[in-house]
This record gives sequence, C-alpha cells and structure tokens, in this order.
Amino acid sequence: MESKGIVLERLPVMKKALRVAFVSETYPPEVNGVANTVARFVEGLRLRNHEIQLVRPRQNSADQAGGEAGFHEVLMRGLPIPRYPSLKMGLPARQALIRMWSHHRPDIVHIVTEGPLGWSALQAAIKLKLPVSSDFRTNFHAYSRHYGVGWLQKPIAAYLRKFHNRTLMTMVPTNAMRGELAVMGFRNLRVVSRGVDTKLFSPARRDASLRASWGVAPEDLVILHVGRLAPEKNLEPVIDAFERIRSVESRAKLVFVGDGPARDGLRARCKDAHFAGMRTGEDLAAHYASGDVFLFPSLTETFGNVTVEAMASGLAVVAYDYAAAAEHIIHGRSGLLARYDNTTDFVHQAVALAADLQQVREFGARARHIAEKLAWSRVVGEFETLLLAVVNARAQPPYAASIDTVAGDSVSS
Repeated sequence: MESKGIVLERLPVMKKALRVAFVSETYPPEVNGVANTVARFVEGLRLRNHEIQLVRPRQNSADQAGGEAGFHEVLMRGLPIPRYPSLKMGLPARQALIRMWSHHRPDIVHIVTEGPLGWSALQAAIKLKLPVSSDFRTNFHAYSRHYGVGWLQKPIAAYLRKFHNRTLMTMVPTNAMRGELAVMGFRNLRVVSRGVDTKLFSPARRDASLRASWGVAPEDLVILHVGRLAPEKNLEPVIDAFERIRSVESRAKLVFVGDGPARDGLRARCKDAHFAGMRTGEDLAAHYASGDVFLFPSLTETFGNVTVEAMASGLAVVAYDYAAAAEHIIHGRSGLLARYDNTTDFVHQAVALAADLQQVREFGARARHIAEKLAWSRVVGEFETLLLAVVNARAQPPYAASIDTVAGDSVSS
C-alpha cells in the first residue's frame, strides 16, 4: 500500500480554487482546541479563495446553518457525547452525504473527526470516488483508560488505524505523533503544525486589576492552568507541584481556567485555588497574560493548543517532553520539559522554576519570541499545499477492501 501514498516531491502543485468539504463533529461556538483549529483552517482557506462546505452536527435547537459567498454549512443530527454534554456526536448520514455530494461534487473531502458522522463521510466519499484526507486530532484510544474502559484501548486504536488508512493522507500536528502512529501501522502521514494568534495572546494583555481580583499583589507568583478539568488531563501533578511551591513561596496563587467534571474534586483538594471557569476571546487572553508560570501535565494531547497560547502570552511553561511542548520549547531556554509521565520530575521542574523569578521572566520572553514565528497564515499555507497534492495526485484511495466489507470487519488488533 505504501506505493500508493502521496509523494509530495514528485507532484507539481498547481494553485487552483478547490471545493473542500470539511466534516467535523465540533466547531465554534463550542470551546475546545479542535473546534478552534478547524475554524482557523476553514477561514484561512476561504481567504485563499477556496469554496468551503462544512458538515457538522446541529449543536442545539437554535443552531442555524451559516451560508455566504464561498461558505456553506450543512447541519446533521447529533447526540450529546457522554461526559461532554456541551459537545455533540454526529449520527450516521451516509445516504444523505452521497445524495448531496452527487449533486454538488467537492474536489476533496477532509474528515476532521472519526465518529459516526466521519465514518459516514468516509463511506460516501469512497462510494463517489472522491479524494479523502483526514486529521488525527484526539487520542481517543488513550482517553479510554481514564474513563474506566481501558480494555477498549486496543479496539479503538485498531478502528482509528482502519479509518485513517482508508484516506489518501492523514495530517498530524507533530513529528513525534507521526512517529508514534507510524509504529502503530498508520500510513501516509504528514505533519501540519498548529498556529497561534499572537495579536490576541500577548503579554500586553496582562491585567493588574484581574490579578488583584485573584488576591495577588503585583510581585506575587501566579501558577496557571488552562484547559478542560477532566480525568484525561492528568491534573494531579499541578496540585502536587503547587503544594510544594506554596511551601517556599507562601503568597503564590494557583488559578484554573476552564471547567469540567474534575472541578469539584480539584476544589476540595486545593481550597485556596481560584477557579475562573470557561473564558474566551480577549477575556481568556487576559487570564493567560496575567499568570506567570503555566503548568501543563496532560499526556493525552495530539498537540495542546494551550501550550503555544501560553508561550505567546509570555508565560514560562512546564510540561512533559511531549506534543506541542516537545515541538516548540527549548528545555532550559524557553521553558522546562519533564521526562514523559514522570510526576516526580514534573514537580521538581515546576518548583525549581517557581523559585527563580528572574528565570520565569526570561523564559517567558523567549517563549513569546518562538510563538511569534507560529503564524496561522504559514500553517494554513502548508495545509492548502497538502490538499492540493491529494487532489492533483488523482490516485485511487488505498482501500484494502470495499467500504461495505470493512464496515462489517472486527476492529480487534
């Protein structure tokens, strides 16, 4: 099958306007990294004169499909995702997609999420012999162990491998993720990083009045975490690190930005922490910039947009040597990287950094400098080039069997 992959060096990439059908089970105003990133790619392609069709679940009864020049939304039925009630899982819609794409044929179908709607889109595209590309954005196979269904990890990984290997190209956010998935048997992988809005996320948005509302003085140290408060985010190291920091920096403050099912447990564990809840836009940017040290102990990210947002905001970051942190932080220069899944090392790195305020400032300034190079325009350009390569290849998708046969296959590894 490898011989059927896309070899970019051999393809003359011709710039032309594409009709791109995006299929995603999350999109703004839903608040999560996947939704925000998809919106950036959609808007970036529109600015490059491509025609976009966005297929997604209806988010609520008041949700209406948007439509304007070069952009058209198609809303499908959806159900709430367990433990993520604000998000919807799209229901199967194979026949509806076949009818729609038969009448208005896209040049390429790009599938963002691998749920029932994404699977239906894959089936429909194969039936119509449309080129298909995909994203690998969420480690569902890794999340499973955090929700008491660890026994599903291998079957889920096998399903994801079957799904993505039936597309011409799967885009991943880091080189490390490409290597990990290649070992697992995923094929035709290409790296497309993530950008960051350095105008929105900026040290200039530091807000003394906001810090005062947290009960901290200008010289006090604020330890910040931004993200969903949920088991898969591995938040215990944040609490462990803060307890150690507090023993040497008695006026240090811990601030959580975000919400989720782990909030009450975290609040009980750390009664002095400030829980800011969900924040968006300039309000979120002000919360970032008003912190000092950003702790991010997640081990389930494919990228971790919050890492580069914190860097753009001028914060010193402590994270595991993984995902966006491994890709963009220089250990000991622009942040600190703990050994993967080593809580003791994570806590040690955080405590050492918190004890050196001069280093906190220096790391934050260097992190900002790195983030300034992660412009969304460049990232969208890379994405556009890959889409054009898939379309120009004019190759049959590397399917091992018909989609109807695959649908009945076992997903055991």
